[in-house]
Amino acid sequence: MSQGEVASRLEVPALKDGNLLLSHWSIEGGDSVMTFCVEYDKKKYHSRWVAFRFDATTAIKRVDRKDYSIKPQYPIDSKLPEEFAIESDASFQGYDHGHLVASEDRVYSRQANYNTFYMTNMSPQRAKFNSPYWSEFEQFVQGKGRDRSFADTLYVCKGGTIDKDAHILKYVSWGRIAVPRYYFMALLKVKNGKYTSLAFWMEHKSYGSKAPERTEMRQKTLSIDELEELTGIDFFHNLPDVVENATEQLCLPSAWGL
Repeated sequence: MSQGEVASRLEVPALKDGNLLLSHWSIEGGDSVMTFCVEYDKKKYHSRWVAFRFDATTAIKRVDRKDYSIKPQYPIDSKLPEEFAIESDASFQGYDHGHLVASEDRVYSRQANYNTFYMTNMSPQRAKFNSPYWSEFEQFVQGKGRDRSFADTLYVCKGGTIDKDAHILKYVSWGRIAVPRYYFMALLKVKNGKYTSLAFWMEHKSYGSKAPERTEMRQKTLSIDELEELTGIDFFHNLPDVVENATEQLCLPSAWGL
C-alpha cells in the first residue's frame, strides 16, 4: 500500500509538514494487514501519534506478548532512515519504555505483536503513569475493540504531546527524545453504519499504584473537537465532512460504558 493509501485510512489524522509517515504490516491469511502507522517527528525523536484499528481480523487474540528475554527488546525501526533513528533499547534515563500501540492491542499474530516493540512506538513514561493508569485506559479500549456487539470497527489514534514547548516536560536520552506532558486517545467506532466518537486527555504524572475507577476515567473524556483544540491534530479528517462535523462535536461517555 502506498503512503497516500495509508494516509487515506479513517484512523489516520492529517499529517504535519516535515514529519515522516511510517507503517508496519504483517501477512494474515494471505492478506497484508497494517499493524499500525505512525507520524514521526524527526527533530523530537518521538511519534506525534500512532493509529490503528480493531476489526474482525485484528481484534482476535492468538499470541502472547513478546518475551522479555528477546534482545533487543525495543529494536530500531526498520522503516526509519538511520539519521533520524534512536538506537535499539536506548535508555530513557529513568522513564519506562511506554508503548503507544500497546502490545496487547496487537496480539492477532506474532509479527504484529513484534511490530509494537519498535522504538518509534516507545514513549518515555513515568512508571506510575504507564501502569496501572495508562494501561487501564488501554484495557478499556481493547475491551471495546474486541466487543463485536459494540463496534464493527474501532479506529484508534493515541499519542503524547510534542508539538508545543509547553506540552513537553523535558528531553531524555541525552537531550534527544521529548517527554510528553500530556497523553491522549481519540476513538471512532462504526456500528451498522453509524459513527460515534470519544476522546481521552490526561496529564503525564505519577498516579500511584491504584488503577483509575470508571468515574475518574469519565472525567478524562472530551469530544474530538475539544481534543483537536488542545493538540492541533486533525483527527478522522477522512470521514465525509457532514459525518465528521456531527460526530466530533459530541462527548457521550455513557454510550461507551462510562
